Amino acid sequence: MKISIRDLVSNVLIGCFLFVSLCAGQNEIVPYHYNHPISFNPEMYVCHQTDSEIVIDGKAEEEAWGKAAWSKSFVDIEGDLKPLPDLDTKVKMLYDSNYFYFYFKLEEPHIWASLTNRDDIIYRDDDIEIFIDPDGDSHEYFEFEWNAYNTLWDLFLTRPYRVDNRPKVLFEYNVTDIQSAVHIEGSINDPSDLDEYWSIEIAIPWFALSKRAFAKSPPKDGEQWRVNFSRVDWKMIHSEAGYVKEKNEKDKILPENNWVWSPTGRINMHMPEMWGYVQFSKEMVGGEVKFKSNPNEEIKWGLWQLYFQQLEYFKDHHHYSDDLSRFTIPQLEKGPMTPTISTTAHYFEITHPTIHGKAIWIIDRDGKIRKIRK
Repeated sequence: MKISIRDLVSNVLIGCFLFVSLCAGQNEIVPYHYNHPISFNPEMYVCHQTDSEIVIDGKAEEEAWGKAAWSKSFVDIEGDLKPLPDLDTKVKMLYDSNYFYFYFKLEEPHIWASLTNRDDIIYRDDDIEIFIDPDGDSHEYFEFEWNAYNTLWDLFLTRPYRVDNRPKVLFEYNVTDIQSAVHIEGSINDPSDLDEYWSIEIAIPWFALSKRAFAKSPPKDGEQWRVNFSRVDWKMIHSEAGYVKEKNEKDKILPENNWVWSPTGRINMHMPEMWGYVQFSKEMVGGEVKFKSNPNEEIKWGLWQLYFQQLEYFKDHHHYSDDLSRFTIPQLEKGPMTPTISTTAHYFEITHPTIHGKAIWIIDRDGKIRKIRK
């Protein structure tokens, strides 16, 4: 078969075109993208003030507690990725000039506990946990855990565990003047009967919260804090001998259930960006106050998405990037974000104007998010 010069030239040109097109495709930038396992939809609660005395006895029989609203029932920590818990857990909140109050009710047919010393690792028992980040910067936050014996473990974290491998937890931290009491509707450590629930009433002093986390004491009317709650529930075998944790065929203890107020999407409570919002109201309990959504929180969530994209970029390239084309820019309700990225070889900051443009939000390499005035 003969090939003409024209056909030969044509074939060569087509080959060159395809080669150039392939190279161009290989050099095309595919931006990083962050998809969280669940949608960003933190729970919200309006915490009212009370002017009547709250006696911490675990029963919440005061009129103020009767007027306080229950939270939504807890869900799995992974949200709608997992089934709803088979036992109900709810919380109420109140405050006055001295304390932040909590009342939890935990449905439980078999109430048990084993740890009795303060600062034992309480989540090895069934427990209830409180997490509080007063200024919402995801750093300098509190963790409190109680079991059905009313044994407390209180910690203060300078930043989440995920940030780095340096020490970040003050295990020796003890809140003074904290009050708590447990009420048991049934019995404890008695497998021969069926119980109804255990409840715990807690009063955390404002001075302890403001001392470490730069929070006003008490919060201003309308102020919002990031707060979350977790219930650890172990799978147990109960017999006349007592309670033991259930094991699999390899003789390993089965993982615990983690039921929370505001799901994080992962089996990790130390994701403050996914915690719920508690709005404080000076309106006395029983009044009607609506939760007021803050549009700046949408900007902060957008910065978090860019933050996680930057971390993925670093894993692949071993340095950070200030090239916005490398990232998927989140969309706000009013349109795309307009972020700015500043980097060095081992550090970065991502900034964005606040909703009214009078200040700037900043998130840094360590995942601390804060606002500064222009």
